[in-house]
Amino acid sequence: MERMEPLRRIEAGVLEVAYHESGPADGPPVLLMHGFPYDIHTYAEVAPLLAAEGCRTIVPYMRGYGGTRFLSTDTPRSGEQAAFGADLLALLDALEIDRAVLAGYDWGGRAACVVAALWPERCAGLVSLNSYNIQNIARAMEPDTPENEHSLWYQYYFHSERGRAGLQKDRKAIARLLWKLWSPTWRFDDATFERSAAAFDHPDFVEVVIHSYRHRFGLVAGDPAYADIDRQLAAQPVIRVPAITFDGIDDGVRPPAEAAAHAARFSGPRSHRLVPGVGHNLPQEAPRAFADAVLELVRGAA
Repeated sequence: MERMEPLRRIEAGVLEVAYHESGPADGPPVLLMHGFPYDIHTYAEVAPLLAAEGCRTIVPYMRGYGGTRFLSTDTPRSGEQAAFGADLLALLDALEIDRAVLAGYDWGGRAACVVAALWPERCAGLVSLNSYNIQNIARAMEPDTPENEHSLWYQYYFHSERGRAGLQKDRKAIARLLWKLWSPTWRFDDATFERSAAAFDHPDFVEVVIHSYRHRFGLVAGDPAYADIDRQLAAQPVIRVPAITFDGIDDGVRPPAEAAAHAARFSGPRSHRLVPGVGHNLPQEAPRAFADAVLELVRGAA
């Protein structure tokens, strides 16, 4: 079970970002963004497929994971969507990438959606699991169906101090349970899980996670540094860049039926695809389908 090494590091905004890079340095750039609770090894099979097709492929650890570190102890350990978008934009700037295809799921897909919506000139194309992934915090307290509420138990758990203590006590056990619940047909082995779980042994993992799941429900304030971005996201901005969106038929946290409701949030060319036998971690469960979607956008941008 190979790890994605060696890692490079670069200062970008409030972070020193650890990332894996492959493919030619002058190839069309692609950034692959992981989710919670996963890490860059989500793309262990996707990245080589893209690099082999000539893409400059960059897979960063998000804030609170792996080798990525905050530059200052004074920076709030925010997990809000505005921070994720700002981190991705800062990384593009630091790497001197004017425009790239942005692809991701869960937290990483949200970061990609934020940049695609607010800075479309920086996004050559978007691949996003679960379609429009920008949170509508103003409506977060509206109850959902009982089935959907049941799947969000972990979010409500993290709203309490008992949940914070539980995550601090055994983050790996919680993550492994979520992997099983969210991708019920994915038969991952111990080595695959442990390869990613090493990224959760991070001094800020718990704080970033807890803040993320409290902020999205309006229970805690965001980092004032991102207030302007937060205000823009509250308007639920339309995504105008070319997009390919996915849903795994067996996704245990975000039901595919929600995808139709997101159509109005895309005004550019968009293809939505349902993938049978796949859950929430689509890039790792169906790497060829994910890589093909990225390449389709790369070629379209060219």
